[in-house]
Formats: sequence, structure tokens, C-alpha cells
Amino acid sequence: MSTPSIAAGPDRTHFHAIWGSVAGGWAEHSDYVDARGAHVTEAMLDLTAPRRGERVLELACGGGGVGLAAAERGCEVVLSDVAPEMTAIAARRAAGRAGVSTLVLDLEEIAQPDASYDVVLCREGLMLTPDPGRAAREIARVLRPGGRVAVAVWAARERNPWLGIVLDAASAQIGAPVPPPGVPGPFSLSDPDRLAAVLAEAGLEDVAVSQLPVPARAASFEEWWARTVALIGPLARLLGSLPAPAAEALRARARASARHYETPAGLELPGVTLLASARTSTRS
Repeated sequence: MSTPSIAAGPDRTHFHAIWGSVAGGWAEHSDYVDARGAHVTEAMLDLTAPRRGERVLELACGGGGVGLAAAERGCEVVLSDVAPEMTAIAARRAAGRAGVSTLVLDLEEIAQPDASYDVVLCREGLMLTPDPGRAAREIARVLRPGGRVAVAVWAARERNPWLGIVLDAASAQIGAPVPPPGVPGPFSLSDPDRLAAVLAEAGLEDVAVSQLPVPARAASFEEWWARTVALIGPLARLLGSLPAPAAEALRARARASARHYETPAGLELPGVTLLASARTSTRS
């Protein structure tokens, strides 16, 4: 069987377009994403302590939930994503909120002036960049002296079976690693030491990494499967490209693995987030 393409090697434009193509799933499930990650968002805001009147940038915003939570603290917030289709979702969700705007921005080349934000927030986006070190340097550049950043990424694959099951089933079905080598995946920054080093090497200070449980709950396998596949970008494209028998076989593999997490109330699959915080020097 030939392996369906997830991304065309280093073609960043193609990779960005893939996220735009799955924006419909994010539009449908943004409320769920925010509810599931609510305590992660609160932790990010507690660590960065955005104050009324400060400028806050959310990168890789998806539905914009983290930035919208910051806006409730009286901040001036920019919700940004590399995919215009995603910023359109965030704009719709922010409609009527004072002090909130949207921009199409690339994490690795943030088209904003130096020292223009007090706080940068990025939930589940940095691990999907081809060059996270470059992205971290860009974050440091747009922060003012004493500016704060909080980044959330997924911990190790084995600690996140809510997603690992899907990736493992896809890998087994097509006979090749998913994501393929060279394509940034959801667990690319799952080593806490590497995550800390990426921020420290960008010149950020007081780097700290902690962990938070983020379980995924669903009333049924079907609910979990539909929602997870809709949100995981490149893999959604891969699954959509499979012939029906192969797609059903992949789904059956995932169903068998998910049975280990069945409860009387439905599925409860473990998940763990790494939460990193840092700041820029107070010296200009």
C-alpha cells in the first residue's frame, strides 16, 4: 500500500494550508477544547499574570480561547494563527469583545515590532512548528523587557493515549510512522528538558516547566473518535484519503485499544500537558 502524504517535506506553505483545511473541525469543537483545557489556560494566566491595559499576544490560537480568557482580565489582546481560516473562527468567537483583534501570524516569523507585547501565550502550538528554536527567539523578540511567556505542549506519547492511540493505529495501518520523519508532531517537545532548553537558548530567563493532567472524556468511542480526528490537522487529511476498508480497519484498531479506558460513564483517556513559563530580562 502506498503511504498517503501528510505534509510535503519542508514545504511550510503546504503545511500551513493543511491547518486551514481542517478549520471546520476547530469551529465545531472550540468550546470543547477550551473546556477541556480550562485549568491549563488558568495556569498559563497565573504564571504570566497579565494586568489590565497590558498587551497580550496569543499565538497558534485556533479558536482563541486562551486569549479570550486574558481579555477578561482587561488586557488588549491579539489572537493570531498561521491559518486565516483559524483566525476567522477566533474573530467570530471574539465578536463584541472590546480590546480584542485578530492577525494572521507565523510563529516562526512574527510580523510584529520588537518589544511590542507584555505577555505571549501559546497553547498546543509550539510543538507543531518546524523550528521551535526560531519560534522561541521570535517570542523573545516581540516581548518587552520583563515580558512573560507561557507555552503548553503535550507530554510524552505514552502519557497521552487519548491521541497516541489514534497515531499508533494510523502507523500500524499504513505501515509507516505517523507523523512521518521530519514533520513536527504533537509530541515533538515532550521532553521537559528540551522544552526548557528551547526557551533558554532563545535568551529567555527564569524558565520553569511543570506538568498538568488533561484527561479526555467522551460518552462513547464514536464521540471521542470523531472529535479527536477532527482536531488533529494533518492526520485528518490522511484518514480522509484512505480507501474505506483501510479507514475502517484503522478505526477498529483504535477501538480495540480504547477499550482499556472504558468506564460506566464512557471513555476516560489520560492526558498530560507540559507547561513552560519564562520571561525576558528587565534590562532593555
